[in-house]
Amino acid sequence: MIRALALAALLSAAALPAGAQEVTRHRTPGSNFPIAMAVEVPAGRTQVLVSGMVPAVTNQEAPRNSLASFGDTRAQTKSVLDRIEAALRSIGLGLGDVVRMQVFLVGDPDKGGRMDFDGFMAAYTERYGTAAQPNLPARSVMQVAGLVNPGWLVEIEVTAVRP
Repeated sequence: MIRALALAALLSAAALPAGAQEVTRHRTPGSNFPIAMAVEVPAGRTQVLVSGMVPAVTNQEAPRNSLASFGDTRAQTKSVLDRIEAALRSIGLGLGDVVRMQVFLVGDPDKGGRMDFDGFMAAYTERYGTAAQPNLPARSVMQVAGLVNPGWLVEIEVTAVRP
């Protein structure tokens, strides 16, 4: 009887189209921190790897390639997430489809050379873990020695999954 039930469950799951299976996001037990502990992507789903995005110039009057031309970590994170959202939208996806995020932060001279994690989180939590967009990605944040442009404090790359 148990074998028959297990076989029936297996066959009914296999009969579902790949698109019917949902991405599963596991929250960290006992935590409300806005990242997923793990994300499961079912077989048959298309993963989309989005190249690292960097901030846009926000102050044309500032010296070229300076921190002042791109803003602080919060402003740069907002700009990068705007660019990621636009790139995803252009291919029929959105921020809620992101399952993995890698964040590279440069140490901020105004913070003694330490990355401004609070500034990053301020912009990140405007987009993730909200009532409007509750889908949390698995995420890593790391401080790096530098990025290609000396004015950049933030670069983010993501992996999304087609719904």
